[in-house]
Amino acid sequence: MTAAFSDYLVFVDESGDHGLDVIDAGYPIFVLALCVVRKEDYVTQLSPAIQRFKMRHFGHDDVILHEREIRKDQGDFAFLKTREKKEAFLGELTDIVAATPFTLICSVIRKDHLRSRYVAPDNPYHIALGFGLERVFYFLRDKGTVAARTHVMVEKRGKREDAELELEFRRVCDGGNYRKEQLPFDIAFVDKKSNSAGLQLADLVARPVGMSVLRPDQQNRAFDVLRPKFYASEARKPNGWGLKCFP
Repeated sequence: MTAAFSDYLVFVDESGDHGLDVIDAGYPIFVLALCVVRKEDYVTQLSPAIQRFKMRHFGHDDVILHEREIRKDQGDFAFLKTREKKEAFLGELTDIVAATPFTLICSVIRKDHLRSRYVAPDNPYHIALGFGLERVFYFLRDKGTVAARTHVMVEKRGKREDAELELEFRRVCDGGNYRKEQLPFDIAFVDKKSNSAGLQLADLVARPVGMSVLRPDQQNRAFDVLRPKFYASEARKPNGWGLKCFP
């Protein structure tokens, strides 16, 4: 591996709408999930496990796992309408997430609180991105690998949206962060059809984290699996570390 690159990849996906004009009362939050995966674990564990899973259930590996479509039994996942099939499918998928070594960092923006507290609130996506990148930097610093470049992989959304995101990404990495530090990250925009196992992992974990914040007393099997994945303090507390809620 080229010495200029770190041993990690960061995969980013979201749950909820980052807009503030109309806020869904049932899900008034925006979640940005960043999954930090060692490249060796990515190529030897996560990618093969996802491929084998797809081969078993679909006969090929071109299906892209989308949490929303799985939850609603839509598209390629329409066959999950029976409870037995759905529970077996989700059980296998949960086992893959549990077995995959990765570190989870999530920013949860309470949009209703943000809008009521600030006269001119910033874009929730930009706020979440700043919190997330700062914490990925702290994690990589703990691993002694901040001298190398780390790629942050995000899904393409559109020319204008991607340009705005890249501008904010560069601003944060160029010192627009809490400690005014240079962050050694490069952004890579990935086509939705790329079938990236890492982006699918990020897509699968974002909503369970959001639901854990929104309804902490509700049973959440997916989140239970994610608890030990969070970047955390020495006391194993994720709040403020791998889980940042704002405001």
